[in-house]
Amino acid sequence: MNKKELELLLQRIPEHPSPRPGLEQYTIPANVAATVLHMAVSLGDIVDREVADLGCGTGRLGLGAAILGARRVHLVDLDAVALNVARKAAVELGLENVKFHLMDVREFAERVNTVVQNPPFGAQRRGADRPFLEKKTEIARVIYTMHNAPTRSFVVEYLRSRGWRVTHELLFKFPIRRMFRFHRRRTAEVDVVLIRAIKEGED
Repeated sequence: MNKKELELLLQRIPEHPSPRPGLEQYTIPANVAATVLHMAVSLGDIVDREVADLGCGTGRLGLGAAILGARRVHLVDLDAVALNVARKAAVELGLENVKFHLMDVREFAERVNTVVQNPPFGAQRRGADRPFLEKKTEIARVIYTMHNAPTRSFVVEYLRSRGWRVTHELLFKFPIRRMFRFHRRRTAEVDVVLIRAIKEGED
């Protein structure tokens, strides 16, 4: 499946119908998710791998991994509404290799090959991204993680201090439409960095 075909499938997965500002539930754009996942496939991190999408929301990253041939995908989120949207999308896409976990990411304990995630950036609640940083380094051998671009140095240093090596970085612009009262503009673009890192000794 080429990237454009994947993007069109991912666009069929709805955004969160009632996002909560404190959880920063912004749905990843389908074109960005498709780019990240195709990169992961090309590097051998998806096909026949065990994959987790931490803070999955409606599941675009995780379900995309399932579409592309992951052995099993774990979708983890503490929001039942988001997880139900993801569950319905999995059924509509005919995906059977997906397991759903309604829980705080800190409670997830499955070991996986790869984590793909678009966690909260911590813009509304300082440190909201920290549990995601900690958990992914505990359970995976390869991680794809997205963060607010100005925090890039902190994230890279955090990973290096825990024995991880950054191998790839990509920059994206996330369009954020006005969803909450504190949004002043109809749409805004946020600079986002994708970081791929591997546990030292895993390559």
